[in-house]
Amino acid sequence: MKRLALLTPALTLLASTTPALAHLGPAGHGSLAAGASHPLFGTDHLLAMVAVGLWAALSGGRALWTVPAGFVGAMVAGFLLALAGIGLPMVEPLILGSVIVLGGLVALTIRLPLGAAVALVATFGLFHGHAHGAEMGAATALPYLAGFAGATALLHLAGIGLGRLLTGLGRSLAMRGAGGLVALAGAGFVLAG
Repeated sequence: MKRLALLTPALTLLASTTPALAHLGPAGHGSLAAGASHPLFGTDHLLAMVAVGLWAALSGGRALWTVPAGFVGAMVAGFLLALAGIGLPMVEPLILGSVIVLGGLVALTIRLPLGAAVALVATFGLFHGHAHGAEMGAATALPYLAGFAGATALLHLAGIGLGRLLTGLGRSLAMRGAGGLVALAGAGFVLAG
């Protein structure tokens, strides 16, 4: 709990955030490519999704697949909410918060019970998916969804691969440093907003 409390000051900054990062306009890229490019070119999305993979690798066991699956599943639900015109409060602050929190969890090597870990990433995934849906533009829904869900899964896999590599090499300090860099980047986005 003490390590979790260390994240409180960073989360306090989120109350005053505004959208800090813009994403590519999907109409100019085609539906599938626009969907795939959205998480890749939105640095906040990219860092959060890699951090999900890092945290899953840190947690190990069933978390290797259930944590990323929870994020992607909730992201699809958030996307559908946006398509239905159902708004969510504080989408951008929670996306930025996901970068800080997920990076912090890795940096502080915090492991939660599996259900709590999945619930946490699913909460963040819901808001990431809503942002993807709200910024879909002229793209066709299903190819766009396939594009960003596939890119997200690949980013999770990249995070898992990096995490396993770092822990396999006995470089837990490097793993913690990677999480710290993600959290610091998230804090930087908040301050830039």
